[in-house]
Amino acid sequence: MSRVAGLVVASLLLAACGSAPKPRPDPYAGEAGSRVRPLPDRGAASVDALPPAPNCVPPREHDESLYTAGGLYAPGVADSAPPVAIDVSNIPEPVPRREPKSRYGNRETYSVLGRTYRVMDSAEGYKERGIASWYGYKFHGRHTSSRERYDMCAFTAAHKTLPLPSYVRVTNLDNGRSVVVRVNDRGPFHAGRIIDMSYAAATRLDMKRSGTARVEVEALMGPDDTRFADAVPPTPARPAPPPPRAAAPVPANRWRGPVPPAADRPLAPPTPMGIGPQVVQVGSFGDRMNAERLVQRLADAGLDGAELDHAIVGERSVWRVRFPAQAVEAAQALAARILDSGLATPRLFGAEP
Repeated sequence: MSRVAGLVVASLLLAACGSAPKPRPDPYAGEAGSRVRPLPDRGAASVDALPPAPNCVPPREHDESLYTAGGLYAPGVADSAPPVAIDVSNIPEPVPRREPKSRYGNRETYSVLGRTYRVMDSAEGYKERGIASWYGYKFHGRHTSSRERYDMCAFTAAHKTLPLPSYVRVTNLDNGRSVVVRVNDRGPFHAGRIIDMSYAAATRLDMKRSGTARVEVEALMGPDDTRFADAVPPTPARPAPPPPRAAAPVPANRWRGPVPPAADRPLAPPTPMGIGPQVVQVGSFGDRMNAERLVQRLADAGLDGAELDHAIVGERSVWRVRFPAQAVEAAQALAARILDSGLATPRLFGAEP
């Protein structure tokens, strides 16, 4: 009898081993509707621990035939969170700095849905309380009113009348959370709302699920603002120019275009450092994805050719956004175009041997 019982137990064990394991749920699969389901608790470590959420998602394709001047973009299409959960905890908030007014989005007046809005001359002293909303994946990668690409994973916002760009601090009056955002777009055009936050900013304020929140918006800095002189390092005095010498020939594969007139630029291009061909650097980031986003923004503005350069600076890993070395005149002309775009403040470095 014991032998029969042993055979029964063994057969049951084999059946259990042969059954198919339960499939693991996809941690990033969204539910039907316009929101992504919350991620399970990651507190306990296990073999089934979820992979880290991505910092962002690729931009969407946009059909501009769905936009009519003076109206809204694709009004019949619902906005939503990204198709996968994203982690914005490591994305840095923007640091307010003096910038020239954007070439686009700063007309004295404009009209949307039959209502006319007047753009403020200055952001100085602006402070207002009201309702904030947020916009997300529907607009991800589409041009904003300033012609920059909307990045739902950057700390930006849309405002109806502040000059573009402006920096503001937005505080959620219900929970005390706050975030600094760069205003680079127009909106919101729904009644009773004073500012539209990016998805990342809404996440920081903990207002994604509710969709709106009571906030206080306070301007920190507007275009050409001089109240915060310490926000931008002072420009060092230029050294005395070296004695004139014969200009080096420009390589045949380098751009020979003229340097744009100074009157057409908001700032003078940087002074070359060293002699010979110059590298144009436009940014340095600890997060590679932030560096890649700047490369994309430059390309969208017609400034192609930026490359990522990885370096260790003071035991810190950084990703530098640079244009390859080129003749001094061409490098200064490129720097002037970058300044005109308002995307970055370039620096010139002598090419390494």
